Amino acid sequence: YHKRLFENASKYHSGEPVSGILLLYPSCVLHVLESCIGTIHLIIQDLAALQHQGQNALFQEIKVLVVSHNIPSRLFPDWYVTTVTPSVTYLQDTTQAQSTQEVLTECLLLLFKLAAHVPRTFEDDSDDLNNNLHTLAPELIIPAETVNFLCNAEEFSSPEEFLKMYLNPLQPAMDSGTPPMALGT
Repeated sequence: YHKRLFENASKYHSGEPVSGILLLYPSCVLHVLESCIGTIHLIIQDLAALQHQGQNALFQEIKVLVVSHNIPSRLFPDWYVTTVTPSVTYLQDTTQAQSTQEVLTECLLLLFKLAAHVPRTFEDDSDDLNNNLHTLAPELIIPAETVNFLCNAEEFSSPEEFLKMYLNPLQPAMDSGTPPMALGT
């Protein structure tokens, strides 16, 4: 799926490869994608199309957590995929006692630590990362419970909801019928 998706994206946005990481858990996945905004927009469109496939879709309960623009450098030098095996266990699920903001913050902190660890450990062999990340750095792997919690959080948009917000600028109608004024300092 991802190989086809990235090939399709590169047709429209040549010269801007996709980097990031895909963590495959038994019941969920976590994508971190780095590319130009056009490629990311194309990928989110494809994920939105998946939602219309219903229960037969490759992915269910898809959420867009963060989209950042004008990042000075990438976190990941390449695209990595690793399977997080069920043997990775965690003592307890602490997400239920935390706010969504706290869970997201913890998730992002682990991702930054993981991104810092990947280039140092796997400079020459991305296949080694794809096969061994969960065993070589289990403390940096986001728990599946965290991913599931964030996918079920109402605060985050589905790809379709995200695209509606992205494509429709905020233009609230005012009672007087005149267009709203911009405020600034």
